[in-house]
Amino acid sequence: MFELENFDINLETEFIGRNFIYCDEIESTNSELLSGKQLYRKNGTVLLAEKQIAGKGRKNRTWHSAKGLNLTFSVLLTKDLLHSINVNHLNLAASLAVSLAIENLFQLKTELKWPNDVLIDKKKVAGILTETSIKGTKVERVVIGFGLNLNQLVFQGEFNFPPTSLKLELKSDIDRENILAEILNNFEELLLQLETKPKIILNDWRAKCQMIGDKISITENDKVKSGIFYDIDDDGYLLLKRNDTIEKIHFGDVSFV
Repeated sequence: MFELENFDINLETEFIGRNFIYCDEIESTNSELLSGKQLYRKNGTVLLAEKQIAGKGRKNRTWHSAKGLNLTFSVLLTKDLLHSINVNHLNLAASLAVSLAIENLFQLKTELKWPNDVLIDKKKVAGILTETSIKGTKVERVVIGFGLNLNQLVFQGEFNFPPTSLKLELKSDIDRENILAEILNNFEELLLQLETKPKIILNDWRAKCQMIGDKISITENDKVKSGIFYDIDDDGYLLLKRNDTIEKIHFGDVSFV
């Protein structure tokens, strides 16, 4: 069981996670927070589920997570905050928050994979999925979903990057409450930086992305493009160098060539 008191003791935020909702089983934490129900309208609301029946990653891929062993949760941001930040930066800030939490608590070196993954030794330990609710031309709500492998030891399926968990890396059980609080503490601090100094977030993300400068391939639907991972731009999009041209990539699965 998730020990709420232990989580609350370590939470140091002003608004992220102060409206905290725990549930045993749900279809999808992202979908639930995007629904706009009265319960989920407070900025910074966090919804944690022990099991997601219809959990998903990017491109509607199924996200499998063993019940009670990992962290699957979503954070709601409302228009009160969104008017002052670039929504495209949220994936970068979220993955940075996870990376910093792992390094601060466990002294494990992590790296970031565009656009939304956290790796340890080229193995995926966490993924981020950001979804929006738009009214007219304005973003009303953004939900950032986090999936973090903590105590799971066996993973089924086929993967571009093999999965791992913190327990596999550290050979010991991981306290879920402490790392969740650390992630949320980091995320709120990074959100405040996004409002005033977004370039710091971009540079910190670049420093943790070891793929920059490498030859990569990007798959989007049935199209595959290859080139050099040149950089990310000011919006966080990938810049792919192909021959003498630089192409901006908005979406896609990145892998080494």
